[in-house]
Amino acid sequence: MSAVMITRKVRKWERLPGKNTFCCDGRVMMARQKGVFYLTMFLIMGTCSLFFAFECPYLAVHLSPAIPVFAVLLFLFVMAMLLRTSFSDPGVLPRALPEEAAFIEMEIEAANGNVPAGQRPPPRIRNVQINNQIVKLKYCYTCKIFRPPRASHCSICDNCVDRFDHHCPWVGNCVGKRNYRYFYLFTLSLSLLTIYIFAFDIVHVVMRSVDKGFLNTLQETPGTVLEVLVCFFTLWSVVGLTGFHTYLISLNQTTNEDIKGSWSGKNRVQNPYSHKNIIKNCCEVLCGPAYPSVLDRRGLMPEESSSALTSFAPSSTSIPAPQTTKTTAPLIPNEHTPDDVKPSIAASAEKTSSHKAKSPPPKEEQPPLPTVPPLASPETDAETSISKDKMQVTQLFPTLVPDFLKSGSSAASWLIFPAFTADV
Repeated sequence: MSAVMITRKVRKWERLPGKNTFCCDGRVMMARQKGVFYLTMFLIMGTCSLFFAFECPYLAVHLSPAIPVFAVLLFLFVMAMLLRTSFSDPGVLPRALPEEAAFIEMEIEAANGNVPAGQRPPPRIRNVQINNQIVKLKYCYTCKIFRPPRASHCSICDNCVDRFDHHCPWVGNCVGKRNYRYFYLFTLSLSLLTIYIFAFDIVHVVMRSVDKGFLNTLQETPGTVLEVLVCFFTLWSVVGLTGFHTYLISLNQTTNEDIKGSWSGKNRVQNPYSHKNIIKNCCEVLCGPAYPSVLDRRGLMPEESSSALTSFAPSSTSIPAPQTTKTTAPLIPNEHTPDDVKPSIAASAEKTSSHKAKSPPPKEEQPPLPTVPPLASPETDAETSISKDKMQVTQLFPTLVPDFLKSGSSAASWLIFPAFTADV
């Protein structure tokens, strides 16, 4: 059994740490908890479908055909911003390689010196100056890096995100540096769509109530009643969320910084990222450059995998199966042969001689018969037979004979090597 290392190339997103999920060969990046995201899509698509089915035909005829057209455009923009926010990289920072992590650890140990036993080591921070303001860079023990300014580690996605705002379950992703503007446009357009549908639902009910009465109108249009209820309960949260993020954008601040009170004015700490101008702050957040992803999710990286191969070569320690050989020398019992074996030796000798007598001679050229020494004496015959058999067996089994002699076999097994029984 041997292992062979096989090198193949894989996409980097397949080996990225964290708790994100990827689709479309790494082009789509989301969090693992996507149940609330599906609920968001169901509410938006369901409400708009009811509006297109019940209100738009009536309003296009009695008011203006531009009403359903504008609703369709607004609906498509909302879905585009939602998918753009949910499927994009929010600004995940790559983790340190083992060599980089070891180098950072050496720097920290050199800066802190020897810490006495039982004493808590100093916090791992670095100070940088931004717009004449000292900003602390915190060390992430999970990613093994000093996080850049405004970055934070998301406990749900288990990644450090640059300019981390918050993790939004409604979009199924973190909101950070690369998708914050799309998230804000999504909340803003969704607020407009909710107000638009809610307003024209009321108009539809009022116009029908003039001719058929209010109760009859509600009975004839159950879809409108359901739309009014959904829009009424979602309007306040969506519009309120949009207003809150508008306030943050005007200050060039994130939700994470607002919750922690990072720039609340305590200890004379001011926001170093604010331009002290609402228009400039809005232009920087909403109209700034699009930042590329630093993950390189679809890049290729080598990966080594071991493959087990089975070798069928015979082992040097394996003992071959014993082979039977035909010897022409007679089996003569001697003084070392056990008494219970002597009758079997005599019977086998008689059987061999009778078989040779019965077998017809071959028609072709016969090999010369082995010369049998004259039976001068029992001792001479035994010594001649023993030496001849010993030479034949040693030539056939050069490796088996020593092991066989050491194995301590039974008396029946010694019949295979009668010459050696006499020698031993």
